[in-house]
Amino acid sequence: MMQSNLTEEQCEIVLIGCGSPLRGMGWYHAMQLLKGKCPSGKLAYVVEPWFLGAGKDTPGGKDFAPFVEESKEKHSVEFFSAVKDLPAVKEGNKRLALISGRTADNPRLLTEAIDAGCKTIYLEKPGAPSVDALVAMKKEAEERGATVLMGYNKNVCKYVRNAREKAAETEGSHVTFVSNNTYENTKESLGECFERNCEGMLKNMAIHELALLVSFYDVSVDNIESVTADKEFSSCQTLAGPSGKDITDFDKIKFTIKTKTGKAVSVQADRCGGETSYAMVEKDGVEIFRHSMPDEEDKGNVEALEKEYPGAMPYFFSQDPDYIIVKERVSKFCATGAEAEGVATIDIAMKTLQVAEYLTPILTEQLQ
Repeated sequence: MMQSNLTEEQCEIVLIGCGSPLRGMGWYHAMQLLKGKCPSGKLAYVVEPWFLGAGKDTPGGKDFAPFVEESKEKHSVEFFSAVKDLPAVKEGNKRLALISGRTADNPRLLTEAIDAGCKTIYLEKPGAPSVDALVAMKKEAEERGATVLMGYNKNVCKYVRNAREKAAETEGSHVTFVSNNTYENTKESLGECFERNCEGMLKNMAIHELALLVSFYDVSVDNIESVTADKEFSSCQTLAGPSGKDITDFDKIKFTIKTKTGKAVSVQADRCGGETSYAMVEKDGVEIFRHSMPDEEDKGNVEALEKEYPGAMPYFFSQDPDYIIVKERVSKFCATGAEAEGVATIDIAMKTLQVAEYLTPILTEQLQ
């Protein structure tokens, strides 16, 4: 069995919330682990409540079944429909929970993961549906001796690092972090997107950029002096989702934050902007540097992954190296106690979610 084949420098990983092949972020995490991309962790268990439970006979459940069989046969991974069904941690093993389910379920899943012997938790962004929930999760983890680290992969991206370095050596420069996605610019496509990501753009797609601002630019609710939307670029719409319910959200947003400590930084996010995200440095309103993701070095990897996983979400491929870095550093921390350098903590996540909740009504009002 997988979990008995660990070395002293490996932890066993429980993936909680796999989602469907080619579409679920959890599924892509699983594929990277099964390919041996993160040497400090081995995927031992997958907990998938929907496709192994009530959704088993849905079309998605039938698509999920071959993945289950192959993972069991080739990699000895064990599958469960509930965290409570996991076996006890074998003596001497370290267990990491990678929680990649619905945001609303995360508080409960954190409790269940700690109950199941997970002393390290890798929590996908934004971590919880509200700041209050994240505060309670942090408190519970501390009281029960568990460490929570966040899947804010852009914190370790080379395009972010390179832009920050260029700005640091250029006096009077200004950085803009740009995040794009590949939704069709139709009411149907965006309505489905709004409903599926009902926490809103700033708590979902643009949350990575807000985490960068919190991590590297001293941005916090208490330190924001001003926020200004770019009304010419930005768009806020009310659209019906597949259920018929109307949801109001940004389909694209650009804004600049100035802090009380004298820093300024901009964020631009566009759900229909394409496959390329980037960081840009300007001086006196003129662009002097841009590093895109994927860059030339990464494009070969993207092309290979497109052939390996045809039809999968394009953003998996462009961010593939960064997912690996974060998972490996968190796995190594769980296995050996080595510091997970650059990986966002739950404190960063709390401040980031506070900023998202603070900005959303302000920017919405500015666009009216």
